[in-house]
Amino acid sequence: MSTPHNEAELGQIAKTVLLPGDPLRAKFIAENFLENPVRFNTVRNMFGYTGTYQGKKVSVMGGGMGMPSLAIYVSELFKFYGVDRVIRIGTAGSYNKDVKVFDLVLAEGACTDSNFAYQYGLPGTYSAIASFNLLAKAKKRADELGFANHVGNIFSSDLFYSAQPDNWKKWADMGCLAVEMETYALYCLAAQYRKEALTILTISDSFITSEVTTSEQRRTGFTNMMKVALSLAE
Repeated sequence: MSTPHNEAELGQIAKTVLLPGDPLRAKFIAENFLENPVRFNTVRNMFGYTGTYQGKKVSVMGGGMGMPSLAIYVSELFKFYGVDRVIRIGTAGSYNKDVKVFDLVLAEGACTDSNFAYQYGLPGTYSAIASFNLLAKAKKRADELGFANHVGNIFSSDLFYSAQPDNWKKWADMGCLAVEMETYALYCLAAQYRKEALTILTISDSFITSEVTTSEQRRTGFTNMMKVALSLAE
């Protein structure tokens, strides 16, 4: 069995999938954390691998940038490959002075400016939230490992370069800790397919201090979130 975007056969993908945006980050995780990784996908260079971590089968696959890209891969993982949980690991920009570069953010919920939930025909605004089971386990593990982390709401934006660059302050005023571009869609899809999902983010830059990290640091240096995410495999 394969899809237009995934050449894996049924059974090649684990029940738990880590989903970084960057396929090279997926490759890095497979080569540095998984035992006996086997590549199951190369379509559009969106690499996917399955191996074991501390005796548990786990897969890692790129998901691309933005909600439309992530939604393609997550929908297929849930609908066609029998995946039970997707853990997004990605980068985010901090909206809060206490949320510093290299800190982890465990996304309890996601706000958005996207129209993603329009497809469901809901008579109102949908609140996209994480699996509490995964969130509680990730928080416990991050604390045990001594990783600086924050639990709260984030903002999933459709825009990386906005024509109104100060709009972030309005989301910050409503308590959003950070901004990224995928989680709202992930949490909606998990609800739709009755699956589990969680986003674990590393702060790569700050809207407060203007600090930034390099592309190399983002690809290979944000290992704390990888360790927490891998611990959630079942």
